[in-house]
Amino acid sequence: MVSSTFADRPLKKLVLFDVDGTLTLARQGVTPDMTQLLRDLRKKVAIGFVGGSDLVKISEQLSVAGNNAIDDFDFAFAENGLTAYRMSKPLPSQSFIKYVGEERYKKLVNFILHYLADMDIPIKRGTFIEFRNGMINVSPIGRNATIEERLAFEAYDKQHGLRAAFVNVLREKFADYGLTFAIGGQISFDVFPTGWDKTYCLRHVEGDGFEEIHFFGDKTYKGGNDYEIFTDPRVIGHSVTSPSDTARQLRELFVDV
Repeated sequence: MVSSTFADRPLKKLVLFDVDGTLTLARQGVTPDMTQLLRDLRKKVAIGFVGGSDLVKISEQLSVAGNNAIDDFDFAFAENGLTAYRMSKPLPSQSFIKYVGEERYKKLVNFILHYLADMDIPIKRGTFIEFRNGMINVSPIGRNATIEERLAFEAYDKQHGLRAAFVNVLREKFADYGLTFAIGGQISFDVFPTGWDKTYCLRHVEGDGFEEIHFFGDKTYKGGNDYEIFTDPRVIGHSVTSPSDTARQLRELFVDV
């Protein structure tokens, strides 16, 4: 039976969303149309976002007209759910650095920095490694790149497979670390303990008794950062190509939203 918190929703379902490429264009803000669609959907089902970025970045994208993204969703899962909120209240979090340990972390970061220094790409900006609570994010071009530079790198990477090759080297070099390397977004990949992918967020909703859990994401292919939750047997996965495709599928699945 679904928990009393969500007893007022006609459908006893939870709908979870990736952020970049699913609710918003990459690193851009949510549109008014998508915001209204989500509000209408929330009248029928419970909703939540699950993104790899930290809560500050996700909030910047999903907070509109002074609203707080945490309040606009029933569940807010940043860093794959390692930073989590349920009905605007924080849930227990986890730490990447405690899991890996300082010495092993230093070896990993030093190797990544040497590899990045030797990588020949047209341009490099800044913030090549971003340390987060539950993972590190690695970007060959640097997270300070402009939207235009991100698009150019994404096209270059599709042609040359830079991120895929980098990830393969790391998987082999640090095979004993128990880490997962997942390509996501346009310019980077995430590194986190195996099992701390987006399925991590599901432990926060297990006690709510939803009849179905749906997930919408754009990186649902093997190696993408939506793959694990998309293919999880507890979840009904939906692969999308853009925010407009997300909206179309929502209207098809949940009539009148």
